[in-house]
Amino acid sequence: MARKHGTLALRETVNLSRAGYFKAIKVAKNKHWSSFLLSATPKNLWTAKRFAIGRAPPCFPSLPGAETLQQMNEALLGHFFRLKALFSPPPRLRPHNSTPPLTKEEIAHTLSKSCSSSAPGPDGIPYLTWKPVNAIHPAILLQLLSPLVSLGYHPASLIVANGVVLDKPGKPSSESHSSFRIIVLLRTVSKILERIIAARLLLAARSRGLIHPNQCGSLPGLSSYDSCLTLMNDVKTLERPRLKVSSLFLDIKAGFDNVDNPTLACILREGGIPHFRVSWVTVRW
Repeated sequence: MARKHGTLALRETVNLSRAGYFKAIKVAKNKHWSSFLLSATPKNLWTAKRFAIGRAPPCFPSLPGAETLQQMNEALLGHFFRLKALFSPPPRLRPHNSTPPLTKEEIAHTLSKSCSSSAPGPDGIPYLTWKPVNAIHPAILLQLLSPLVSLGYHPASLIVANGVVLDKPGKPSSESHSSFRIIVLLRTVSKILERIIAARLLLAARSRGLIHPNQCGSLPGLSSYDSCLTLMNDVKTLERPRLKVSSLFLDIKAGFDNVDNPTLACILREGGIPHFRVSWVTVRW
């Protein structure tokens, strides 16, 4: 209204007010950013870096020889998910009598560690739905998953997943598979079952000394931060008697994807892991 019908003095007042408003916002943003940096911790340091650099626009794959979406889909699947020899399921499933029964506490603990905002898989059911359902009627998941735990059986229908292709930041070209990564979105009920079995396997492996003392990745309560502290402690300890210390870092590509199932099963059996637990990591139907 002041721009169309106001006097010259009124328009000048409006312009000054607008300039002061945007200047106040800029000052408040700079003050908040400075306060955020001063209080930064190792946990939110990468968040500060992401805010400072900004997010690059998403990159769409332009793979050689893949002109249509179907060809691009097949090219990505062939690169990231190479076909392996399939195992034939047993003619008849038998329950393992020595398997500890699934408990409501295990399911509740697993759900408490699951992020409610995680994207669901093909079923479209997020953890945000399972948490109140289990709190009101815990028998639903218990009756659904207990037979699978007893049989040591993970149905193929639960392993079906959606794949989301994301570009890696800093990659110069979109014509290489290495410039992208795939996030696999499994059904949440399948992930609940897998996490329960993984927790049981971890407990059994730790009790039998099958995990190296310096192993930090994929273990609850330990992270790369603990690994760095362990390395620093070893370096300082060796430097005190004036010894020379060197470190060698290796990045093993697709290590988990190329684990040999029979070899892993043999190691677990020799380590005293019961057969009903070994079956979860040997055959997937």
